[in-house]
Amino acid sequence: MTSSLGLLLMGAAAVVLVAFSIKPRKQEERDVLTRRLSGKSGKDETGDIREKARQSVTSKMMEKVAPLAMRPVMPKNGAEMTQLRMKLAAAGFRAPNAPSIFLASKTVVGILCAVGVAIYTIYRGAEIHNILGMAIFGAALGFMAPNMWLSSGMKKRGGKITEGLPDALDLMVISVESGLALDGALQRVGDELCNVHVELSEEFQIATRESQMGIPRAEALSNLADRTRVPEVKSLVAVVNQAEKFGTSIARALRNQASALRVKRRQAAEERAQKVAVKLMLPLILFIFPAIFVVLVGPAAMRMYNMTKTSSLF
Repeated sequence: MTSSLGLLLMGAAAVVLVAFSIKPRKQEERDVLTRRLSGKSGKDETGDIREKARQSVTSKMMEKVAPLAMRPVMPKNGAEMTQLRMKLAAAGFRAPNAPSIFLASKTVVGILCAVGVAIYTIYRGAEIHNILGMAIFGAALGFMAPNMWLSSGMKKRGGKITEGLPDALDLMVISVESGLALDGALQRVGDELCNVHVELSEEFQIATRESQMGIPRAEALSNLADRTRVPEVKSLVAVVNQAEKFGTSIARALRNQASALRVKRRQAAEERAQKVAVKLMLPLILFIFPAIFVVLVGPAAMRMYNMTKTSSLF
């Protein structure tokens, strides 16, 4: 039992190290973007200290352990690895070693869950076949847990991007109508929204940096849509590319897109409000209606019972 407990603690420590290693350093990423957009190519003293601190004992250990742990779940080809990188980028994890650590975490969490469930079933005094079955179930659950966590992170980050998109479009309309080009408007919006909508600001700054590196604007915007995996962003990119292709007013297209997004968001809020009555039916039937029934019918039932008992005596 002591050895099993020690193995469980080692597995828990490994999971904590994995989670800490893949945690995004948003402030560092913003500092790098600010430095590169301002034209500073060299690193200052603070950047050197941060770079040295990043090479910690935890990172070195994870670099050695990750290849061994990710071998059972390694993607079959480069296309699957590319899809995994895109999903991690959509969730906000753009580190070079993020796919390796994510794949390694699946193996580590699966083993940890299997060991934990096995220890619990042994402590409860279960039979051997039940222990094996529950351990396999725990391993499968732990193996799928990182995928569910990644899907939740993608959905959460996509919701934040969708929430800030109408405000970004309004700023883009103002910037374009004031005389800025579309690239300048993207850069201005990315700088202005860095304290309000951080995720959307980061994506705009990356698209601006890609344009400054020589990538065509249409390709940079397409990369923006692929990274975010948000339907509203894909629609915005399609509208902008179409406006540039046919020579129509970009400001008018952006204004119409912002209005459509606000209408869509209002309709989604009304839809959620209409679903509230249906969702309240189950707790009303199970918890509230029985209590109301007891309060209203209870005294009358007790009175009828007493009257029946009294009449039976006579």
